[in-house]
Amino acid sequence: MMKKFRPILLTAICCAVGAVSAQAGTLENLERERAIVLDAYLDQALKPAERQSKTQVSRTRLIDLERMVLRDKSLAGKNTPRVRKAFDNYDLTFLVHASTEANRSVLDHWLEQIGVSTHSLMNTRLGRR
Repeated sequence: MMKKFRPILLTAICCAVGAVSAQAGTLENLERERAIVLDAYLDQALKPAERQSKTQVSRTRLIDLERMVLRDKSLAGKNTPRVRKAFDNYDLTFLVHASTEANRSVLDHWLEQIGVSTHSLMNTRLGRR
């Protein structure tokens, strides 16, 4: 008797799970894509050609997402910590636009914004803690 209801139960569960949809907003999508592009820049396992292709695709998506966030009228009325922080840190949130305005590469601009310079990188020593 239980074996008859198992397929029906599994179908009902699958339908219920499929009906629940996760919806991320434009700001969340922007943050996710920015993390992907920064991960590609910093991934030591990637060869230069692979890194170039991954970052170019992500950079194009990031440009579109930055524009979407800037034009998103639903964010204008929100006063959440995430939205405030995103717009207070323009140079980190809108990374591609800010790096273009500063006439730098995305990685160089990001490193400068978090306080890492070429000079400090060149002066570092590999050591054990």
